[in-house]
Amino acid sequence: MRKNIDPAVMSTSLPTDYERLQTAFAVFNEASEQLSVVYQDLQQQVEQLTRELALANGELQRQLAEKEDLSRRLSLLLTALPAGVIALDAKGYVEQANPAASAILGEPLVGLQWHQNIATRLLETTVVNEWNLNLENTKNHRRIRVESSTIDSTGRQILLVHDITQAYAMQEQVKRNQRLTAMGEMAANLAHQLRTPLSTALLYAAHLGNETLATHERQQFAAKTAERLHHLERLINDMLRFVKGEATQLEKVSAASLLAALRHEIEPQMLDCDLQFIVRDNSHGACLMADRKALCGAMINLLENAMQVSHTGDRVLLACDTDKDSVILTVSDDGPGIDTALQARLFEPFFTTRSEGTGLGLAIARGVIQSMGGSIHVNTVASSGSEFLIKLPRQLSESVNSNCGEYRPFK
Repeated sequence: MRKNIDPAVMSTSLPTDYERLQTAFAVFNEASEQLSVVYQDLQQQVEQLTRELALANGELQRQLAEKEDLSRRLSLLLTALPAGVIALDAKGYVEQANPAASAILGEPLVGLQWHQNIATRLLETTVVNEWNLNLENTKNHRRIRVESSTIDSTGRQILLVHDITQAYAMQEQVKRNQRLTAMGEMAANLAHQLRTPLSTALLYAAHLGNETLATHERQQFAAKTAERLHHLERLINDMLRFVKGEATQLEKVSAASLLAALRHEIEPQMLDCDLQFIVRDNSHGACLMADRKALCGAMINLLENAMQVSHTGDRVLLACDTDKDSVILTVSDDGPGIDTALQARLFEPFFTTRSEGTGLGLAIARGVIQSMGGSIHVNTVASSGSEFLIKLPRQLSESVNSNCGEYRPFK
């Protein structure tokens, strides 16, 4: 049976549904407006980000272009450099080498370990960081100098290779010219040095021909003549050593054995003079390439000078220290020191402040030490003693416990 709907009820429910529909449309319209606003904001943000990205991309492209330009400039610079540039990786392999490095050391370089290059292409010299090339296709003697940068945080390192052949030849020529000049001065000074003892010896010898002299007087004149002749002999020997100058018999010598030989030679004389002879060895097994006999002779000359200016009870110190590249020998005394005005002339041939001195001892010592690639300097203050510092190139290949020379008494 069909149920009848009350018209009053219908009139009441229809407006309610309409209102709900209107409310729903209003909510929808409001949400649409909010979405539209949000979309516009997003669109503006996208446009802003697009502009910023374009600016950032342009800046990156500019920086990339600058880096490419810098890279081209560096490449041109490395190519044009007359010195060799070698880049090593953390394991010591050659990553990159400019044309100059290849021209100096030969090919190949890249991919090889640097120590292999040293072993096969370079011959060690007595001067630190300087090498002679050992290339089969090298007709002329070539000498190079290799300098290294500090290792960076990644373990990489840069090596600079300089061909110093011409500079070394010019340096040797300057040394020869200086020696010729010194020899000319020496010839003039030698005549003066020889004249006095020779005249004295001739005078004493003339007295020996006097038959009226008693036997003991003849003996005195004979002894004085022999003394003057020995002085002449010593002067001539020193002159010959000075002329010879350069060390020729280089061998590997341990600093400790050198100190032991010097102690054995000079300590008895120190004790006879009632001097305190102190030897301090901080060499820690260091070695050097040296003409052992010539170096011992130069050091004994310095020690004898220290002994002659010292008084009873004074201290004479012989010390050996090391740094990264050098062996440092020190001879110091408590004597009167050397006047400042005289210090500049200490190493001049025939310059001496002692009546019986030949004036060649320090000149010979400097020549011997310089011939081994070393240097000698003096630190002195009047009335406060003197200190001679000798620096010689250290052999860096030895370990602390290596045997680089046994003790042998100096002869």
